Amino acid sequence: MEPEPAGTGAPVPPVIDVTPAARAVVLEARAEEDGAESLALWVEVSGAQGATFSYDIYFQARADASDGDAVSDLGGLAVVVPETSVTHLSGARLDYSEEGEGGLVIVNPNTPSRAERVLPEGADLSSELAQRIVAVLEEQVNPSIAMHGGYAELVGVDAGTAYLQLSGGCQGCGLAKVTLSQGIEVALRDAIPELVSVVDVTDHASGTNPYFEAAKK
Repeated sequence: MEPEPAGTGAPVPPVIDVTPAARAVVLEARAEEDGAESLALWVEVSGAQGATFSYDIYFQARADASDGDAVSDLGGLAVVVPETSVTHLSGARLDYSEEGEGGLVIVNPNTPSRAERVLPEGADLSSELAQRIVAVLEEQVNPSIAMHGGYAELVGVDAGTAYLQLSGGCQGCGLAKVTLSQGIEVALRDAIPELVSVVDVTDHASGTNPYFEAAKK
Protein backbone atom coordinates (compact mmCIF):
# COMPACT_ATOMS: atom_id res chain seq x y z
CA MET A 1 0.00 0.00 0.00
CA GLU A 2 1.43 3.36 -1.04
CA PRO A 3 1.54 6.20 1.52
CA GLU A 4 -1.24 8.72 1.05
CA PRO A 5 -0.32 12.33 0.23
CA ALA A 6 0.46 14.43 3.28
CA GLY A 7 -2.39 16.78 2.44
CA THR A 8 -5.04 14.20 3.33
CA GLY A 9 -4.06 14.37 7.00
CA ALA A 10 -4.77 10.66 7.40
CA PRO A 11 -2.28 8.32 9.11
CA VAL A 12 -0.45 6.19 6.56
CA PRO A 13 1.76 3.10 6.74
CA PRO A 14 5.22 4.41 7.61
CA VAL A 15 7.85 4.64 4.91
CA ILE A 16 10.48 4.34 7.63
CA ASP A 17 9.85 2.56 10.91
CA VAL A 18 11.07 3.96 14.23
CA THR A 19 11.97 1.57 17.03
CA PRO A 20 10.70 2.25 20.56
CA ALA A 21 14.23 3.08 21.73
CA ALA A 22 14.75 5.60 18.93
CA ARG A 23 11.29 7.10 19.42
CA ALA A 24 11.98 7.69 23.12
CA VAL A 25 15.23 9.51 22.29
CA VAL A 26 13.55 11.62 19.61
CA LEU A 27 10.60 12.58 21.80
CA GLU A 28 12.94 13.57 24.62
CA ALA A 29 14.94 15.78 22.27
CA ARG A 30 11.80 17.27 20.71
CA ALA A 31 10.48 18.25 24.14
CA GLU A 32 13.37 20.72 24.41
CA GLU A 33 12.37 22.51 21.19
CA ASP A 34 10.11 25.57 21.04
CA GLY A 35 6.63 24.60 19.88
CA ALA A 36 7.48 20.93 20.35
CA GLU A 37 3.97 19.64 19.75
CA SER A 38 3.88 21.14 16.25
CA LEU A 39 7.16 19.57 15.19
CA ALA A 40 7.64 16.38 13.22
CA LEU A 41 10.79 14.38 12.73
CA TRP A 42 11.90 14.83 9.14
CA VAL A 43 14.10 12.15 7.60
CA GLU A 44 15.47 12.58 4.10
CA VAL A 45 18.22 11.31 1.86
CA SER A 46 20.76 14.08 1.32
CA GLY A 47 23.10 12.27 -1.07
CA ALA A 48 25.08 9.11 -1.73
CA GLN A 49 28.46 8.20 -0.30
CA GLY A 50 29.83 5.18 -2.11
CA ALA A 51 27.35 2.34 -1.68
CA THR A 52 25.22 4.01 0.99
CA PHE A 53 22.98 7.02 1.27
CA SER A 54 23.68 9.94 3.56
CA TYR A 55 20.83 11.46 5.53
CA ASP A 56 19.47 14.58 7.17
CA ILE A 57 17.46 14.07 10.36
CA TYR A 58 15.88 17.19 11.85
CA PHE A 59 12.81 18.74 13.44
CA GLN A 60 10.48 20.88 11.37
CA ALA A 61 6.80 21.78 11.54
CA ARG A 62 4.52 18.99 10.45
CA ALA A 63 2.39 21.61 8.70
CA ASP A 64 5.25 22.26 6.29
CA ALA A 65 4.73 18.86 4.66
CA SER A 66 3.56 19.09 1.07
CA ASP A 67 1.34 16.86 -1.02
CA GLY A 68 3.52 13.92 -2.02
CA ASP A 69 5.49 13.89 1.23
CA ALA A 70 4.82 10.82 3.37
CA VAL A 71 3.56 11.63 6.87
CA SER A 72 3.16 8.90 9.49
CA ASP A 73 2.10 8.95 13.14
CA LEU A 74 4.20 6.61 15.25
CA GLY A 75 3.27 6.53 18.92
CA GLY A 76 2.86 10.28 19.34
CA LEU A 77 5.66 11.11 16.92
CA ALA A 78 4.92 12.48 13.45
CA VAL A 79 7.52 11.41 10.89
CA VAL A 80 7.81 13.14 7.52
CA VAL A 81 9.72 11.71 4.57
CA PRO A 82 9.96 14.20 1.68
CA GLU A 83 8.61 12.94 -1.63
CA THR A 84 12.08 12.79 -3.18
CA SER A 85 13.25 10.38 -0.45
CA VAL A 86 10.25 8.04 -0.23
CA THR A 87 11.59 5.43 -2.64
CA HIS A 88 15.08 5.50 -1.16
CA LEU A 89 13.81 5.07 2.42
CA SER A 90 11.00 2.56 1.84
CA GLY A 91 11.35 -0.25 4.37
CA ALA A 92 14.12 1.47 6.34
CA ARG A 93 14.31 1.60 10.13
CA LEU A 94 15.45 4.34 12.48
CA ASP A 95 17.05 2.77 15.53
CA TYR A 96 19.15 3.78 18.51
CA SER A 97 22.62 2.28 18.86
CA GLU A 98 24.68 2.23 22.04
CA GLU A 99 27.90 1.63 20.11
CA GLY A 100 30.55 4.24 20.87
CA GLU A 101 28.92 7.40 22.19
CA GLY A 102 25.50 6.17 21.13
CA GLY A 103 23.16 7.78 18.63
CA LEU A 104 20.48 7.31 16.02
CA VAL A 105 21.23 5.05 13.08
CA ILE A 106 19.30 4.31 9.92
CA VAL A 107 19.21 0.70 8.75
CA ASN A 108 18.22 0.91 5.10
CA PRO A 109 17.75 -2.05 2.75
CA ASN A 110 18.01 0.33 -0.21
CA THR A 111 21.30 1.37 -1.78
CA PRO A 112 22.16 4.00 -4.38
CA SER A 113 22.02 2.91 -7.99
CA ARG A 114 25.36 2.62 -9.73
CA ALA A 115 24.65 5.93 -11.43
CA GLU A 116 24.20 7.61 -8.03
CA ARG A 117 27.33 6.18 -6.42
CA VAL A 118 30.47 8.25 -6.08
CA LEU A 119 33.61 6.11 -6.03
CA PRO A 120 36.56 7.18 -3.86
CA GLU A 121 39.07 9.33 -5.71
CA GLY A 122 41.67 7.23 -7.48
CA ALA A 123 39.72 3.96 -7.33
CA ASP A 124 40.35 1.80 -10.42
CA LEU A 125 37.96 -1.10 -10.65
CA SER A 126 38.39 -1.85 -14.34
CA SER A 127 40.64 -4.93 -14.03
CA GLU A 128 39.30 -8.45 -14.45
CA LEU A 129 40.21 -9.28 -10.83
CA ALA A 130 38.36 -6.22 -9.55
CA GLN A 131 35.26 -7.12 -11.53
CA ARG A 132 35.30 -10.67 -10.15
CA ILE A 133 35.56 -9.32 -6.61
CA VAL A 134 32.66 -6.93 -7.21
CA ALA A 135 30.57 -9.83 -8.53
CA VAL A 136 31.18 -11.91 -5.37
CA LEU A 137 30.35 -8.95 -3.14
CA GLU A 138 27.14 -8.18 -5.02
CA GLU A 139 25.93 -11.78 -5.39
CA GLN A 140 27.08 -13.44 -2.15
CA VAL A 141 28.37 -11.07 0.51
CA ASN A 142 26.05 -8.05 0.45
CA PRO A 143 22.77 -9.97 0.37
CA SER A 144 23.94 -11.67 3.59
CA ILE A 145 25.13 -8.65 5.56
CA ALA A 146 22.21 -6.54 4.29
CA MET A 147 20.09 -8.29 6.93
CA HIS A 148 22.01 -6.19 9.46
CA GLY A 149 21.97 -3.06 7.33
CA GLY A 150 25.56 -3.58 6.19
CA TYR A 151 27.25 -3.15 2.83
CA ALA A 152 30.77 -3.93 1.59
CA GLU A 153 32.22 -2.08 -1.37
CA LEU A 154 35.45 -2.61 -3.25
CA VAL A 155 37.41 0.65 -3.41
CA GLY A 156 40.68 -0.60 -4.88
CA VAL A 157 42.84 -3.58 -5.84
CA ASP A 158 46.64 -3.63 -5.69
CA ALA A 159 49.03 -6.58 -6.04
CA GLY A 160 46.33 -9.12 -5.28
CA THR A 161 45.00 -7.25 -2.24
CA ALA A 162 41.38 -6.10 -2.17
CA TYR A 163 40.63 -2.91 -0.27
CA LEU A 164 37.07 -2.77 1.05
CA GLN A 165 34.97 -0.08 2.64
CA LEU A 166 32.19 -1.20 4.97
CA SER A 167 29.15 0.98 5.42
CA GLY A 168 25.63 1.01 6.78
CA GLY A 169 25.30 -1.27 9.81
CA CYS A 170 28.91 -2.44 9.45
CA GLN A 171 30.48 1.01 9.74
CA GLY A 172 31.51 1.65 13.33
CA CYS A 173 30.33 -1.80 14.39
CA GLY A 174 32.48 -3.51 17.02
CA LEU A 175 32.11 -6.80 15.15
CA ALA A 176 33.24 -5.39 11.80
CA LYS A 177 36.65 -7.09 12.08
CA VAL A 178 35.00 -10.44 12.70
CA THR A 179 32.59 -9.87 9.81
CA LEU A 180 35.52 -9.12 7.53
CA SER A 181 37.82 -11.99 8.55
CA GLN A 182 35.29 -14.75 9.12
CA GLY A 183 32.69 -13.82 6.53
CA ILE A 184 33.68 -11.49 3.74
CA GLU A 185 37.31 -12.57 3.36
CA VAL A 186 36.42 -16.28 3.45
CA ALA A 187 33.77 -15.82 0.76
CA LEU A 188 36.11 -13.83 -1.48
CA ARG A 189 39.10 -16.16 -1.16
CA ASP A 190 36.95 -19.25 -1.67
CA ALA A 191 35.62 -17.79 -4.91
CA ILE A 192 38.91 -16.17 -6.01
CA PRO A 193 41.88 -18.33 -4.86
CA GLU A 194 44.47 -15.96 -6.33
CA LEU A 195 43.34 -13.16 -4.02
CA VAL A 196 46.20 -12.52 -1.57
CA SER A 197 44.45 -10.57 1.19
CA VAL A 198 41.49 -8.37 2.07
CA VAL A 199 41.98 -5.05 3.86
CA ASP A 200 39.32 -2.95 5.58
CA VAL A 201 39.90 0.76 4.92
CA THR A 202 36.68 1.96 6.56
CA ASP A 203 36.76 4.96 8.89
CA HIS A 204 34.89 3.21 11.71
CA ALA A 205 35.26 6.23 13.98
CA SER A 206 32.61 8.00 11.91
CA GLY A 207 30.18 5.10 11.88
CA THR A 208 27.31 6.74 13.75
CA ASN A 209 24.75 8.49 11.60
CA PRO A 210 23.94 12.13 12.31
CA TYR A 211 21.83 13.08 15.31
CA PHE A 212 19.53 16.09 15.16
CA GLU A 213 19.98 19.38 13.40
CA ALA A 214 18.11 22.47 14.50
CA ALA A 215 14.65 22.77 12.99
CA LYS A 216 14.92 24.09 9.44
CA LYS A 217 13.30 27.43 8.74
